Amino acid sequence: MAKMVGFWVKNFGVLKNIVLGRVRLKSNAEPLTPMTAVIGKNGVGKSMLLDAFGFLADCLKNGVEVACDARGGFERIKSKGCPGPIEFVVRYKNTDSDPINYELSVDADPHGRPYVKHESVSQGGEGGKPGLRYFLILLHGEYHVWQDEGGYLIAGSEVGIDAEKLAWLKITTTKESSEEEDGKEVVEPDSIRKLGLATFGSLRQHQKIAAFHRFLEGWYLSYFAPDAARGLPLASPQRHLNKRGDNLGNVVQFMRREHPKHFGRVLKSIAEKIPGIDKITVKKTHDGRLLLCFNDKGFKDPFFAQQMSDGTLKLFAYHLLLEDPESPSFIGIEEPENGLYHRLLEPLMHEFRAHSAESNGSQVFITTHQPYLVNALDPSEVWVLEKGADGFATIRRASDDPLVESMVAEGLPLGGLWYSDYLDAR
Repeated sequence: MAKMVGFWVKNFGVLKNIVLGRVRLKSNAEPLTPMTAVIGKNGVGKSMLLDAFGFLADCLKNGVEVACDARGGFERIKSKGCPGPIEFVVRYKNTDSDPINYELSVDADPHGRPYVKHESVSQGGEGGKPGLRYFLILLHGEYHVWQDEGGYLIAGSEVGIDAEKLAWLKITTTKESSEEEDGKEVVEPDSIRKLGLATFGSLRQHQKIAAFHRFLEGWYLSYFAPDAARGLPLASPQRHLNKRGDNLGNVVQFMRREHPKHFGRVLKSIAEKIPGIDKITVKKTHDGRLLLCFNDKGFKDPFFAQQMSDGTLKLFAYHLLLEDPESPSFIGIEEPENGLYHRLLEPLMHEFRAHSAESNGSQVFITTHQPYLVNALDPSEVWVLEKGADGFATIRRASDDPLVESMVAEGLPLGGLWYSDYLDAR
């Protein structure tokens, strides 16, 4: 499965200029690992960083105006006092070929309404090379789209491309003898508030664009709420867990119907991983809904999901997510430790890491306050988010500190070093 190797966000709240991993203009950096954790004090921007991923996913699904309005409007989410639009760069690798770059800039018009200022899908830029093969780019309010043979655009060093900078851009054709750009079409967007990715990503002839569309569409941000998961929704099989988990019963119903053999193994496997649970079964109601039944050791009769603790429901939801036959491309979880016994955290992180390392596994990204959870991680998997003197966030990788690397190599737990302030800026 495709994995993100780098992420860059600018002018998004306290995230004035944050880079994780390897992006086109920082191609010498180490790429993001399949399992990534961001740590830091309260108020440094961990939730906002996770929401930056959610914002991109919402832009694809609903358009930039709705994505902004859901967060209080463009002016509220844009970095205070910082010129320029909100910008994102996602770099991901799907095959052995060069990684794909997706760039998006969102700005506000004179009436304060957000719109797509720049958007592009390109390939290349490894080793600082300027040549990029573009498959989609928004120029002067029009989308230039190539089929898979691509067009070339020699780009400068900025993130995003403004109309004022077009003097140093040169588009060439795929065939030198051709007077027109072969395989290219120019399309005026129906709405400047919708992503071109949403339109062209559904067309079979634009395979590179469609591949990134599927990758972004597959992002899953979890804000699991146990009380919501205790509800008993109407019988309606649903393929994937939603962000609050209130369709837990629907996902169980879908998995039981579509993957019955796998579902039996899943319930057995999950039961073995939840302390105190001997067996998990399902019971069908007269109106077609499924009740989860947890057999607690020492009790003859099972307990229903509505009676189980927050931690048990959360563990069940996380493991069900990892057992999804069609795994999300990206899983983001804010503070998975909430409601869980501290000794369960290291095994859970090992489960997440093992899943992320599988060829068809999801990339996992979490934020946390819990040292016990960090104990299970490698310094290359942990990023430290802090607030700078100007009030904006800064970020660094724990493995960038040689002292931390050497202490972990000697057997000291990374979470213990964090608790002892060894990961704080010096």
